[in-house]
Amino acid sequence: MSEPNYQKLKLLILMEMLRRETDEDHPLRTSELCARLKAKSITCDRRTLGKDIALLNEQGFEVMSAHRGHEKAYYVEDRSFSVPELKILIDAVQAAGFITPRKTEELTAKIAALGGGHRAEILKGNLVCFNTRKHSNEGIYYNVGFLEKAVRYRRKASFRYFDLDENGEKVYRKNRERYVVDPMALVYNEDNYYLMCYSAKYGEIANYRVDRMTGVEIEDDAVCEEAFMPDTDIARYTERVFKMYGGREEKVQLLFSRELIGVIHDKFGEDIKMVRIDEDTAIATVRVQISPTFWGWVFQFGGKMRIISPDPVIEGYKRHMLDTILL
Repeated sequence: MSEPNYQKLKLLILMEMLRRETDEDHPLRTSELCARLKAKSITCDRRTLGKDIALLNEQGFEVMSAHRGHEKAYYVEDRSFSVPELKILIDAVQAAGFITPRKTEELTAKIAALGGGHRAEILKGNLVCFNTRKHSNEGIYYNVGFLEKAVRYRRKASFRYFDLDENGEKVYRKNRERYVVDPMALVYNEDNYYLMCYSAKYGEIANYRVDRMTGVEIEDDAVCEEAFMPDTDIARYTERVFKMYGGREEKVQLLFSRELIGVIHDKFGEDIKMVRIDEDTAIATVRVQISPTFWGWVFQFGGKMRIISPDPVIEGYKRHMLDTILL
């Protein structure tokens, strides 16, 4: 096999070198670029390098220049992501519990590399690994890939589903029989990925954790009509269900201390309407699904939050609290 003709790839190699190794604070001098290209058996001198840079700029690559001493130096300033943006992405990966430790390390390196070599060193040198509860199911990446494709092409999906016992061992539901579902969307909520799907057997929407699946496959059959839902409706459903987990939906009025205003915004959104009653208290009307999770959420604030309407919800809360105390 003949040796590759790197001369024909000169512009590609030059641009990749600038993209990977330079930024505004770390330009490469003309002599350095020429030496690196010559090391790859690519003919280059100061005159031809200037023409190559001009050609790259004509094609929209935006190679910048600056003077370092008596020499001209070049760098690529524009990046797809800024350092703060990349930092946010890396922190999100570090925090996501469903991403295994090995995949966390791989993804962090890939995201950091998007900023170029020098920025990658800064980003990787400023890591805080603040989630030690990472899942161990390495198959989750493949699961997400299969399920995303099933959602996109509107095909049924099947999988085995398990829980973990007190020893952290898998215990499969339904004696390892496969679940066959009609996927609707993949939903990320509080450290976990969920598959939102329609269950024809029960005639309702069900949610399954993706990290609790094995053997995910795409089926040939199309999803049923009930599995179709506009994106806006899916957003409303996930907002409601994943915040309070199940139960009938009710419009509830909450009276709460001023110090809990931020808590209400965090739980129900920054556009929630509030009315100040006095200097220390406010009222908000929210839509929630009435469930033990909702009762527990209200109870955790003690006397700083109360349900003031409707009456059936108030009575339900009182009964739940009384049953809890009597247990």
